[in-house]
Amino acid sequence: MRARSGGWALGLGALVALAAPAAAQQAHVVSPRAVTRTVDAATTPSGADRAALRELLGRPQAEAVASRYGLDLQRARDAVATLDGPELARLGSRARELNDELAGGADTIVISSTTLIIALLVLIIVLVA
Repeated sequence: MRARSGGWALGLGALVALAAPAAAQQAHVVSPRAVTRTVDAATTPSGADRAALRELLGRPQAEAVASRYGLDLQRARDAVATLDGPELARLGSRARELNDELAGGADTIVISSTTLIIALLVLIIVLVA
């Protein structure tokens, strides 16, 4: 009986060892970038601020505003990682306000929101430059 249970254990162990590499090669359901954003947002206040800024800068409305005023949106996206301290907290707070406004069903941006997006983009670019 012991020899039989040892064989089962060995066979089961071999099956698990062979299945692990095959499972690791499967496509990701969630992108690594999304996982990084979520972990950042959940672990630190500054991570939450960065996640809010990235969310805002990823919106089509932000792209439209940046395009209309000739601002480099990619440069602003890249600059988010370099922000810290009070500037990051202030920008993150404003980004959350805009994200909440846009997520609440506002599919158009009013003048004050447009102005705020422009100000955020310019501020991010200036702080990093």
